[in-house]
Amino acid sequence: MFLDLVPILASAGGGAVSSGVNAPKIDLHFVDYTILAAYIAVVIGIGFMLKRQVKSANDFFLSGKSIPAWITGLAFLSANLGAQEVIGMAASGAKYGIMTSHFYWVGAIPAMIFLAIFMMPFYYGSKARSVPEYLKLRFDEKTRGLNSIAFAAMTVASSGASLHALAALLKLLLGWDYNISLLVSSVVVLAYVLKGGLTSAIYTEVLQFFLIVLGFAPLVILGLENMGGWENMKKGLDDTFVHSWKYMGTTDNPMGVEWFAMVFGLGFVLSFGYWCTDFLVVQRAMAAKSMNDARRTPIIGAVPKMLFPVIVILPGIIALALMKSGTGYSIPGMETGNPDYNLVIPSLIAHYLPTGLLGLALTALMASFMSGMAGNVTAFNTVWTYDIYQSYIAPNKSDSHYMWMGKVATVAGILISIAFAYVAKNVDNIMDFLQLVFGFVNAPVFATFLLGMFWKRATGHGAFFGLLGGTLAAAAFHGLSTPKIMAAGEAALPWIKGGYLGAHYQFTSSMAQNFWLAIVAWSSCFILTIVISLATARTKEDKELVGLVYSLTPKQNDEAEPLWKRPAVVGTAVLVFALILNIIFW
Repeated sequence: MFLDLVPILASAGGGAVSSGVNAPKIDLHFVDYTILAAYIAVVIGIGFMLKRQVKSANDFFLSGKSIPAWITGLAFLSANLGAQEVIGMAASGAKYGIMTSHFYWVGAIPAMIFLAIFMMPFYYGSKARSVPEYLKLRFDEKTRGLNSIAFAAMTVASSGASLHALAALLKLLLGWDYNISLLVSSVVVLAYVLKGGLTSAIYTEVLQFFLIVLGFAPLVILGLENMGGWENMKKGLDDTFVHSWKYMGTTDNPMGVEWFAMVFGLGFVLSFGYWCTDFLVVQRAMAAKSMNDARRTPIIGAVPKMLFPVIVILPGIIALALMKSGTGYSIPGMETGNPDYNLVIPSLIAHYLPTGLLGLALTALMASFMSGMAGNVTAFNTVWTYDIYQSYIAPNKSDSHYMWMGKVATVAGILISIAFAYVAKNVDNIMDFLQLVFGFVNAPVFATFLLGMFWKRATGHGAFFGLLGGTLAAAAFHGLSTPKIMAAGEAALPWIKGGYLGAHYQFTSSMAQNFWLAIVAWSSCFILTIVISLATARTKEDKELVGLVYSLTPKQNDEAEPLWKRPAVVGTAVLVFALILNIIFW
């Protein structure tokens, strides 16, 4: 979901996957279909195999808090490794070059380490079953209600977007019927989530992680070999495409974003808002078997996250260099005549991979799409059951009743996702829309969490009205601003591009507009929460906030652990390595 919110900004006219001119057609053979069928059989089998372990609602929603750290760590990463990242990061690599790495080294790693060291002790130690439930414990019921409703809507919207993207891609590449592709993909996800709950989703996400690495690594290896290595490939590219910070002093760079918007908008507000407060990823850490394992989960996920630009961004840069090399390869075009960067991965698959590897890559592509969908559905069924149904509709029911409702919510989440997939067909750029939604939802809620966890004076009224005010400020900012039209034929839909209150501010790109929108939403919520909290009385005494506020909570003592198991030590090492990568590709 967000940060790998990665813009499929390049597709001016086709939703998540557009019908490009000269789009690649892929012919699968028996061995390719065998690999695909084996994957589907395995993930469904995992669901049925783990069904025996699901004996309570806690097992279904939180895996009984029994999963080892290395499993939750890879699932933490894989839940975010959906269609938006695999397709969108390659698209951004071709359009923006190595600057796309900021979504990892600036827009993910620091937030993941902060979550591990500072925030997981509150989530795991408070015994909250979801992120919205933490807001109830820290503030009040109305703050939890506002966040849970917004989050539930966001998850099914994202799930539907992934489902639409998968069906559209299968139709484009293989000629499969769009409706049948929707149905088959939904049934597969439903089968293993309904049977094994979160545990099934987590183990399936780990399998999908390895599939994605094995499926797309050959593209990078063959592409770099074809181009004569990284140094030789750079010679055929504009210098702005091979530096991440060098041209960030102004908006005169491929991404159209200057350093402040990048560091504060992406690196702080959107990044921390997603990785530290989005229940989709936090849920994986909360399923760990101990506090130490829960804190290690984001750090374990951060290590491969740092290296993933090689798998998902580099193919886009290879495609751009290959197109400029005069070898006859070209990125498929849109009807406007511009390159359709969304088709970078499919076109490279068709260009480089033989039978067998072709099936593996296509299976990896499907795995990424279904991983994103399953992650959203498991987060939705938990928030719906615990934070909406149990709180407002049917309190004080039995454990078996809530597990039953969780399964009903799983089916409902899938059905709503299918409905949203059809809505997504009519959106000209699905990632612009989703990134906008995340700016509205995640940016202000991070301000609420930050003040709630580190300032004991923050009150329930301050949190609720600050959160509401931050969202309204984002709406006002969006209505007063628009991006410049970056490509011929890029229609500016008012409800996505903004400007419906008058285009008083114009940004170089949609990405820059959304970064600044997030800054406005966060800042408004932060300031309003402080002002209203100071003007209202505290509703909770210090003793009620133990385990919920940093200054009132006993600090985690991990001195008995070896150095390589201490979150602060390992997290610092990861941050240093991320800094080195930024310097190398400066």
